[in-house]
Amino acid sequence: MHAPKLNVSIRLANREDLTEIIALFASDTIGGHGDTTAPDAFADYLAAFERIVATPNETLYVAELDRAVVGTFQTTILTTLSGRGSSNLLIEAVQTRKDMRGRGIGETMMRFAVETARAQGLSKVQLSSNKQRIDAHRFYERVGFEPSHLGFKIRLK
Repeated sequence: MHAPKLNVSIRLANREDLTEIIALFASDTIGGHGDTTAPDAFADYLAAFERIVATPNETLYVAELDRAVVGTFQTTILTTLSGRGSSNLLIEAVQTRKDMRGRGIGETMMRFAVETARAQGLSKVQLSSNKQRIDAHRFYERVGFEPSHLGFKIRLK
């Protein structure tokens, strides 16, 4: 049985949200990104946050409930020559607080992203997901995403 859906709001992330956003990533056991709440790592997160907010096509959002950050995601608008010069919304770094999963927060975040892209006249919304995140894949399909591509990467650090 799922818990009732909550009245979650989506807003732009601000510097004061960083500690809560970092905690979301640090609690992720599948990602393997090396995220940590160690105080000596904060400067790295702050520098990244400042780069994101300074980049016009990148946006960092938080999902908020009772003034607490319960989720986050980042979007990037990418314009390509393919597709007759289409612009697409990429969604990355989607996290919902573990104790709040199954309550509609992720769905609220994804619907917000899709509606934002639609309002901007973008051609499509896409995301990638770690192959180990089977539950996330089912979730993405349930909210309308279709698995269509295979992703590749080269780690540089």
